[in-house]
Amino acid sequence: MAPLNGDGSPAPQFVQRCIESNCHQEYSTEQRLYVCTECGGLLDIVLTGDIPSATVLKATWRDRRASFERVDRSGVWRFREVLPIKDEAAIISLQEGNTPLYDARRSASYCKLDSLRLKHQGCNPTGSFKDTGMTVAVTQALILQSKLVACASTGNTAASLAAYAARAGLPCAIMVPSGHVSAAKLAQSLDYGAAVIEVEGNFDGCMATIREISEELPVYLVNSINPFRIEGQKTVAFELMEQLQWQVPDHLVLPGGNLGNSSAFGKGFREMFAAGLIDRQPRISVVQAEGASPFAKLYDEHSRHPDLLKLEPERDPHTLASAINIGAPVSWQKAWRAVNETTGTVLTVSEAEIADAKAVIGRDGIGCEPASATTVAGIRKLVQQEIIKSGDDVVAVLTGHLLKDTDYTGKYHSGTLFAVAVESRFRNEPIKVSGAVDEITTVFRRLIDEREHKSDELALQQT
Repeated sequence: MAPLNGDGSPAPQFVQRCIESNCHQEYSTEQRLYVCTECGGLLDIVLTGDIPSATVLKATWRDRRASFERVDRSGVWRFREVLPIKDEAAIISLQEGNTPLYDARRSASYCKLDSLRLKHQGCNPTGSFKDTGMTVAVTQALILQSKLVACASTGNTAASLAAYAARAGLPCAIMVPSGHVSAAKLAQSLDYGAAVIEVEGNFDGCMATIREISEELPVYLVNSINPFRIEGQKTVAFELMEQLQWQVPDHLVLPGGNLGNSSAFGKGFREMFAAGLIDRQPRISVVQAEGASPFAKLYDEHSRHPDLLKLEPERDPHTLASAINIGAPVSWQKAWRAVNETTGTVLTVSEAEIADAKAVIGRDGIGCEPASATTVAGIRKLVQQEIIKSGDDVVAVLTGHLLKDTDYTGKYHSGTLFAVAVESRFRNEPIKVSGAVDEITTVFRRLIDEREHKSDELALQQT
């Protein structure tokens, strides 16, 4: 086995540890586990040895950005000192990570902020943040000599697993709720060669079934209940801080579905703080759609009754932002830890607020899928509530690419997205003309006049 650090230095040691405060049972990283066998609690990957100093780590990670070595080209494996994989030769990578951090002037104006930055995880190889976790999970599946990798999915996990399984040469099965996954995401999974199993019902039913099967068969489950998935996704926090020159933002805002991403960012910032890489943590806030908001309901209930901390699943969640249409998120305890430790908040936004925010993000030249837009919609609401101040340093995470769900976008701009009459405030329908030169010239002149006499910012400042 190659040493983790690649320089002959001893590899840090990791264990799997139960997160429950009254348990903390530990297991080897070579055991195929998803929850604690003693109490059923979720598992963390925990470093038990030493890693280099913060100064050395920052310099090492910076230098690797100029490297052409295979593992250094990945925005995940570039940070491999904090990852629990010892065998570099086993790594399965599609050069994931290294995603852009955009200044979003129009989105900031829409939220009544001085500035806003968007970390676009939709720029990963399969178009979503799932790739940063899947590279580690599939690598671990190979190390464990798994016979089959599998997941339940609303679409993005399926596409990501299918790609990485294909890269690894592993058989792959995905379970999706029939009729509730965008055609674009299904097309990815099919093209990468996965066995796509469409199941009547919703994501939560698929998740319950696949967990039961994975306990009986030599199947490696890669949903966010898998702690190795979270390890890969946490590196996005490291990459973000590097992009910000290690200056911590005041607020980090994420969409909330199965809550693995919120858990991962929380873990990443917690580890950076402990290692002395940063001097504080940002406030982590999670935004859910009104129709699929079990975590937000838990937050509200806990604020009224601090002694109660139990998530009640929603039996029939519904949001057009299909990536977060989840009623029983498996990672809620880890996400709660991230929000609670950083004094963040959890809130909901309406379908119309999500759709309008998505269109505003588009006006910044940045395309995202609907679930991603909950962040900007949520930030706007948090500014209105004065939880976020206009001069605060705010980063929003976009989790998926625009092309993941083009049907949603087309319906929004044609005014047919909602069953009831809801105004698409930033609707942009195609202009139909006969093709005559004078007719097209008239359209061009109108566009020029509008640009000269109407400010984009004023249009986006509608109240």
